[in-house]
Amino acid sequence: MTESPTPYVLDADTMTGGMRPIRQAVLALGSNLGARLEKLQGGISALEDTPEVTVVAISSVYETDPVGGPDSAGKFLNAVVLIDTTLTVHTLLDRALAIEDAFGRERSEPGAPRTLDVDVIVVGNRLAEDEKLVLPHPRAHERGFVLVPWLEIDPEGEIPGKGFVADLIADVDTSGVTRREDLEIIL
Repeated sequence: MTESPTPYVLDADTMTGGMRPIRQAVLALGSNLGARLEKLQGGISALEDTPEVTVVAISSVYETDPVGGPDSAGKFLNAVVLIDTTLTVHTLLDRALAIEDAFGRERSEPGAPRTLDVDVIVVGNRLAEDEKLVLPHPRAHERGFVLVPWLEIDPEGEIPGKGFVADLIADVDTSGVTRREDLEIIL
């Protein structure tokens, strides 16, 4: 005779709807104020310490010209991170904003210099547009400082509705994007 499972044991995740699919997400980090490499390192370490986030790949560090900011803005250090996550897109955005705040990010004018910028570029093939979040990031396909490091770590990368990173990069000015062989992010 086989025992049947007790009907009183419940899977809490199933009962609460807590089971979510694992999605790959792409985040772009940049800093052009203060100790730029330390800020990038800290931002990526904070992502790594986030529950329900696994850092899969980190690009090299790139130094890039500022885009769309004041003429006095200094060069950025940038990196792109691939993660696997079960976080909702809004929870991931909230975490990105909290990491920025922890590193002293001030939001004054668009394109202003910043201690740390953490942009959610894509989350799986999710499309979203509301008052807090637009996915994919609305200008990522135009930005060499996103596409060059992303292509380095994900040659098959794709921006939903825009195309493959390898194809998009051909239409973008990448002359101001320089890989810094002397700088490295360590986890």
